Amino acid sequence: MTIGSCGPVLNVDVAGAGALQTGGVTERAANRLAGASSPYLLQHAHNPVDWYPWGEDAFARARVEDRPVFLSVGYASCHWCHVMERESFEDEATARFLNERFVAIKVDREERPDVDGIYMDAVQAMTGSGGWPMSVFLTPEGKPFYAGTYFPDQPRHGLPSFRQVLEGIADASASRRDEIEVQSGRVIESIRRAGALEGSEEPLTEAVANEAFQTLRHSFDPRWGGFGGAPKFPQPMTLEFVLRQAIRETPDALEMAILTLDRMAGGGMFDQIGGGFARYSTDGAWMVPHFEKMLYDNAQLALLYARAWLATRNDHDREISSRTLDYLLREMRHPDGGFFSSQDAD
Repeated sequence: MTIGSCGPVLNVDVAGAGALQTGGVTERAANRLAGASSPYLLQHAHNPVDWYPWGEDAFARARVEDRPVFLSVGYASCHWCHVMERESFEDEATARFLNERFVAIKVDREERPDVDGIYMDAVQAMTGSGGWPMSVFLTPEGKPFYAGTYFPDQPRHGLPSFRQVLEGIADASASRRDEIEVQSGRVIESIRRAGALEGSEEPLTEAVANEAFQTLRHSFDPRWGGFGGAPKFPQPMTLEFVLRQAIRETPDALEMAILTLDRMAGGGMFDQIGGGFARYSTDGAWMVPHFEKMLYDNAQLALLYARAWLATRNDHDREISSRTLDYLLREMRHPDGGFFSSQDAD
């Protein structure tokens, strides 16, 4: 398998914790995540994988034993994070190989957004896209050299199996260390160049806003609304920009905003019974939702529909805003104050 979009690539050939016996029933012993406060890390506290939380202990062991690091980043309501756990991290044979050849680190992106942000930049530099679960392979010094997101337990949909990836990385680490160092250097340099870009000090003009709108217009779906194809995300900030362009009487902006808001609210993305929006739609028509619900999406969408009502006086927009806020107050509010960040799909 070949990855890498920031220069010549690294070619990888992709051809534990113990258990307790109680009363005849095997119960897995807890790993190092058992003392974590993160709900996501606690979900993995009884995996046979010898997980480390993020910290110096993991990298110190990797340096002493000269092993690559496998970094897995996710969050509690992430569906594909749960799938990869069931398929690979709960599998005894896969966990045994991972424990023997790697140092494994598990990170909750909601607890450590700094770690998530740094390595997501690396994933995007190497693959051109990103997502969760985020799977990154690092040198003992923490430098990324290979990355992906979800890997299945068996090769399918053009993806190698997670076991194939592990075996390929283990082989490369043992026999082609120089290539790994070169690749990690390219990744870091790519991230450094991207971070060195400086913003303009010129004021934002109407011409710049119009140019941005025309770029969005080219990717707009005239049948179902939204931008691009499946999967489709609600993109509330993008839609708010389009709505503001409509207020400025930019041609087609109001029609684009209304069509998208109506299609989202009328499809499976919006929970027609309980209120609130799913994180994204797996199809281009907003009909088949990916069922987790995020606080930040719904808070922004409630405000977006309220602003749409102010612009159009369409009572349906006001109703969707109200039902979304009702959902947040009913389902997402913590009894001790504040709000939960997400609602699980599983």
